[in-house]
Amino acid sequence: MGHTVKIMLPQYVKAYVKRGKNDTNDAAAICEAMSRPSMRFVAVKTAEQQADLMLVATRNLLLKQRTQLANAIRGHAAEFGVVGAQGIGQVSKVLARFAADERVPSVAKETLAVLADQYDDVDRRLAEVTNRIEAWHRTNSTSERLATIPGVGSITAAMTTMKVTDPTQFKSGRHFAASLGLTPKDHSTAGRQRLGSITKQGDEALRSAFVVGAMSIIANARRARTRQAHPWLMRLLERKTPKEAAVAMANKNARIAWKLMVSGERYRGINPQNEKASAKLGVEGLAA
Repeated sequence: MGHTVKIMLPQYVKAYVKRGKNDTNDAAAICEAMSRPSMRFVAVKTAEQQADLMLVATRNLLLKQRTQLANAIRGHAAEFGVVGAQGIGQVSKVLARFAADERVPSVAKETLAVLADQYDDVDRRLAEVTNRIEAWHRTNSTSERLATIPGVGSITAAMTTMKVTDPTQFKSGRHFAASLGLTPKDHSTAGRQRLGSITKQGDEALRSAFVVGAMSIIANARRARTRQAHPWLMRLLERKTPKEAAVAMANKNARIAWKLMVSGERYRGINPQNEKASAKLGVEGLAA
């Protein structure tokens, strides 16, 4: 007789732990949490799915390491008066200017060269992992469908597909967006609704990817030639800051992504005649 394995988030079980934490109380809390009809579980992944996620985790780690090295190189160079513009693309220019500056002691140049070598190695490995993720994306139909959403590139689409192995565990697109921390905190009491900033709970890397993609949409939509492409977004920008609008757009894209994963349909663009209703549902661009 087979056994069904279910995984729960520790923070959901913690609320049922009575007094001191020990094995007995933990077991009782798990049993109590399991009996709740509203309890949410984590989808169990196969070994292959877990291996795919290693690509995403490795890429995120390499991104952080490259940023740390770039900041260290820029900071050390600035101490000797070699100041460069921010951005990954400017690191090589700072290194060239630092090496050519005759005022910089040789010891400093040799030391910074060590960081430069490490930076180049991390950047090369990052490109290799990114290429592997993009190759995986091209072989996965779900990931390719998600990439048709404006603001959702191949990396974001692949990350979403790898991380959300069972989209049906979410009741709606709003539940999926909430799992990424893209919905506002609720401080309502005594019949008065009070919404705060977004919760920022859930997967930080995936939430960041959706927000960055939304920022690219805003940058393009604010140009004259694309103002008519996103009327809902342009009206939002009239009363919200670009960052707030980006979060709203990321929330919307997350809902659309969930709908595409569940329905198996493709994104077909905005329907201007039904924009208000589709924006409210967060599923604009889907066929009726």
